[in-house]
Amino acid sequence: MRVFVTGASGFIGSAVVPELLGAGHEVLGLARSDASARTLEQAGAAVQRGDLEDLDSLRAGAAASDGVVHLAFIHDFTQYTRSTEVDQRAIEAMGAELKGSGRPLVIASGTPVGFGRPGTEKDRPAPGSPRSASAQTTLDLAEQGVRSVVLRLSPSVHDLDRAGFATSLVETARAKGVSAYVGDGANRWNAVHRLDAARLFRLAVENAPAGSVLHGVGEEGVRLRDIAQVIADGLGVPTTSISAEDAAGHFGFLGPFAALDIPASNDLTRELMSWQPTGPTLLEDLAQGSHFAPKG
Repeated sequence: MRVFVTGASGFIGSAVVPELLGAGHEVLGLARSDASARTLEQAGAAVQRGDLEDLDSLRAGAAASDGVVHLAFIHDFTQYTRSTEVDQRAIEAMGAELKGSGRPLVIASGTPVGFGRPGTEKDRPAPGSPRSASAQTTLDLAEQGVRSVVLRLSPSVHDLDRAGFATSLVETARAKGVSAYVGDGANRWNAVHRLDAARLFRLAVENAPAGSVLHGVGEEGVRLRDIAQVIADGLGVPTTSISAEDAAGHFGFLGPFAALDIPASNDLTRELMSWQPTGPTLLEDLAQGSHFAPKG
């Protein structure tokens, strides 16, 4: 297959591209800068210049390919509504090129929250929740001849150098001189290793049925208190409990997430896709990686 990948030079995309190439596929990667283009060329991918707001470029990339993996997103939490609107328009543009063809469109989304139990692939996010409109737009394309797939990723996609939302916890602890958790810290975040996620994207673009929802989840739930302790040990700072009311002031944009209990199951994904996560755990990558190296 020739696969068009947005976000191809990003943290997850830079693992998805070699995963696809290693399986014998060709990759056409979206690049908005000369540096990104060079990175893709060095990896062995072809380059489509443009960005998420260049709809003509997105249409051209999708039209020239046998399938699409959409990973790019504008991660500006000060303009989150605008970012989600840009994302939805991008999906609509690429989806329009794929209609009636049976070609795959696999998008990255986030695991669901607020169920009081591990979220499953059958759970649908509440209307208005982050990226729910993009996910629904994608799933609706299954009725229009697109093999559309929503792949929900953990809030902490990790390796030895980066760890998603957990990286923000590290930076907050470094700046504040204390590694904090909310309340008793028993709330959990699901997590997945970057290479496990990349393999699942490859399996999805190859084989996932139209209208599938998959969970890129390696660990169902890691307690925030345990994450905070590994961070404290790595930085040489104490741990502390803070109240939910103080979370926004301490964690900044991550405040609303810091107290969430968001475990998620991967049972249906493992069964459907014959996918088995094998990478290190989040705590192992935090403890053994470069997360606590001095900055600057």
